[in-house]
Amino acid sequence: MKLTFVASSTTIVSHKNTKVLTDPWIIGKPFFGSWSHYPPIENKPDLINSVQYIYISHVHADHADEETLRMIDNKIPIIIYNFDSPGLKNRLESYGKTVLTLNHGEEFHCGDGLYIKIFIADDCNPEICHRHFGCGKMETKFRSSTIDTMAVFYNENETILNTNDCPFSLSEKTISRILESHPKIDLLLTGYSGAGAYPQCYEHYSDEDKLHLHGDRYRKLNLDNGGNFIKSVNPINYMPFAGTYTLAGKASRLEKFKGVHTVEYALEHFKKNYAGHGFLLNSWETFDISSGTQTKPYIEVNYNDREKYIEDVLSKVIYTYEKNPEPTLKEISELIPGAFNRFDKKRKELEFSSNTCVYIYLPENKMIRLPFNGEMYQIIDEEQFDKKNYVTYRLDSKLLLLILKGPKYAHWNYCEGGNHIMFSRDPDIYQRAVSYCMNYFHN
Repeated sequence: MKLTFVASSTTIVSHKNTKVLTDPWIIGKPFFGSWSHYPPIENKPDLINSVQYIYISHVHADHADEETLRMIDNKIPIIIYNFDSPGLKNRLESYGKTVLTLNHGEEFHCGDGLYIKIFIADDCNPEICHRHFGCGKMETKFRSSTIDTMAVFYNENETILNTNDCPFSLSEKTISRILESHPKIDLLLTGYSGAGAYPQCYEHYSDEDKLHLHGDRYRKLNLDNGGNFIKSVNPINYMPFAGTYTLAGKASRLEKFKGVHTVEYALEHFKKNYAGHGFLLNSWETFDISSGTQTKPYIEVNYNDREKYIEDVLSKVIYTYEKNPEPTLKEISELIPGAFNRFDKKRKELEFSSNTCVYIYLPENKMIRLPFNGEMYQIIDEEQFDKKNYVTYRLDSKLLLLILKGPKYAHWNYCEGGNHIMFSRDPDIYQRAVSYCMNYFHN
């Protein structure tokens, strides 16, 4: 088998005449334009359209970029996990794609003796998943709400394990299950970074704390996550990948505060601390598992050139929603009752109650006050903001309108990952249930 690296988590797995493209993001700027590649990726549509299948790990746009997908021939089937939520399948089918769904660990023959299995990160274990607010109380056994999957590609002699964005803490049982059937992993593709809003989008942190106190903590967490996969799997070869992106548009000012090491730093860290052969590939270069060789030596990114490119090019990107008309307070307010009902229903399903309130900034110096204890929401003046037990959300009102209209237009999780929301909170503690319930605050 061979692995051709394209960008971030986009690769091509090939064996004989069969090729599978993974998590396509090549030409677009996902998350409304806030994510970009650096260096810019050369587009090779003829090569991309020569694959027999596409595997997409989960719904996030850096793994399923619309512009890239629309470039790809609709005759090429897309393989995804059989998620309980049909959101990803519906979205892909709306582009005209043929979608094949696989159950947990189900084997699929891609051709020429190349097989794939897809595993949901939590191994469909409600007890584990509920710790991360996935299935738990509201769903039946063997159903999962987590979105992350990993894939095993294999032939008669060789195996590639692609862990994508899976958190190790959620995936230990899944990894053990995979190793029972595939004890020798010839190539592990493992994450090294985190693609969230922390710490760069937290307004109550100083620049110094973003860079060091919180940034150092998050960088270590992400390196430990990738390292735990290497330690657990003990692969012959491994490559850190996925979550490699550069912020564009207004969010480009946050780039230097991201809690992310460079991929080169991650490789050196892994080499010092774990066994196996680690390597990196530039775009469109290939690693041959059989020979253990790559087509060209890796050339490091010039980060001075990258900073100049951000300043000269990426900072000038206009987000798609910025072209929309400015909404009125009335337009937004009319959507709040339906969104609140959906949000509070999910809160009750989780049996979650807290004295924390979420405050969302609105036009005309107003805020929405969202309680998590069963009380009704309120629209208040900013001066009425009670600065204790709170989380604030500050975002463009044009984007807020899209979110409230529903996931067809925008979603909280998508916008957070795209660095379009600024947060503050007191106490400074991440409450997963608060964030999870907020994902349902829409119509």
